[in-house]
Amino acid sequence: MSAECVLIYVQHLLGIGHLMRAATLARAFAAAGFETNLVSGGMPVAPLPLATEQLIQLPPVRAKNGNFSLLADEAGNLVDEAYRTTRRERLLSILRAKRPNVLIFETFPFGRRQMRFELLPLLEAALAMKPRPLIAASVRDILQTPKPGRAEEAVALAMRGFDLVLVHGDPALVTFEASFPLAAGLGEKLRYTGYIAGPPVARGKPGDAGWNEVIVSAGGGAVGGVLLATAFASRPSTRLRDATWRFLVGRGAEDAELERLAAMQDNGVVVERARPDFRQLLANCRVSISQAGYNTVIDVMSAGARSVLAPFSKDGETEQTMRATRLAQHHLAAVVLERTLSPRSLAAAVDHADAMKPDFGWINRRGAEASVRIVREALRTRHSHPAAGV
Repeated sequence: MSAECVLIYVQHLLGIGHLMRAATLARAFAAAGFETNLVSGGMPVAPLPLATEQLIQLPPVRAKNGNFSLLADEAGNLVDEAYRTTRRERLLSILRAKRPNVLIFETFPFGRRQMRFELLPLLEAALAMKPRPLIAASVRDILQTPKPGRAEEAVALAMRGFDLVLVHGDPALVTFEASFPLAAGLGEKLRYTGYIAGPPVARGKPGDAGWNEVIVSAGGGAVGGVLLATAFASRPSTRLRDATWRFLVGRGAEDAELERLAAMQDNGVVVERARPDFRQLLANCRVSISQAGYNTVIDVMSAGARSVLAPFSKDGETEQTMRATRLAQHHLAAVVLERTLSPRSLAAAVDHADAMKPDFGWINRRGAEASVRIVREALRTRHSHPAAGV
């Protein structure tokens, strides 16, 4: 008997958090015996922790501007209708070839509106299949505040075409309703999975990379330059001024940004590109300074690290600020909001974080395994009662 097939669609536009979360989910399905295929529509990322045969790359697109309203191809050219058509037809051909038992849309229909040109046809094609796949949305704990009418539209589409809405968070920390007020309208389709995290990392020993260092990171996007520069300026004013400060420049940052920071390094400062052992560095560090994206925060939780969170909030973004604020309310992180970010405020936050003893043990971080279990139970229900909903 052949393995059941799961097809996961993900589109990252700026940073790589969406892709990394989807890849972790894909690995969990593969480990559970599913034939797993991850369809990525963003810029290629290497190395990606996923078997090569499990990754299907669409002609890539990325955000051309900060509010994601303009899409560009790999060369930076604005995407035209012909490019959209090529992607749409490729996506539909993948669906026809794989005939998955499970189809998972990362973020959609609660986001990725700019990709509706291919996602709505994909959804309709899946709904028309016989037998049709189990269809699920995979969404993070906190959504960007929706514009008027968007939430109603998302609920209507989810209720019509989706069997499950997998929320990768823990309601003990933040409920989905906190950022999506119409969550109750999803009824029993809404299922909390816990946060999607990698395996735990044990603290190392003196002499290991990151040991008692201050780790300053700006995620996988190109928007963290201000935080890195402010951290440089804050260092002399902190009580950790004599510690090694390691600055990790995100993969999306320009080489000029890396060179500018590297020119400022001295005996107590290391500047380098983001490293694959980031989670181990967090486990070993004295304090972490970062933005408050989903993946970074989960890595901080998994490492049990003292942290300063400086959430990204430009262009009306609210997600990171809400996540960071909830953690601060539970005394799990020190927070500096973007409007108050300065060398002085960041230095004070570093000293505050260094005195903290965060306990993340009560936060559910087994979201990947729970997602597989929920999907498997839903498939079992369908097989037992073909006419019943999930």
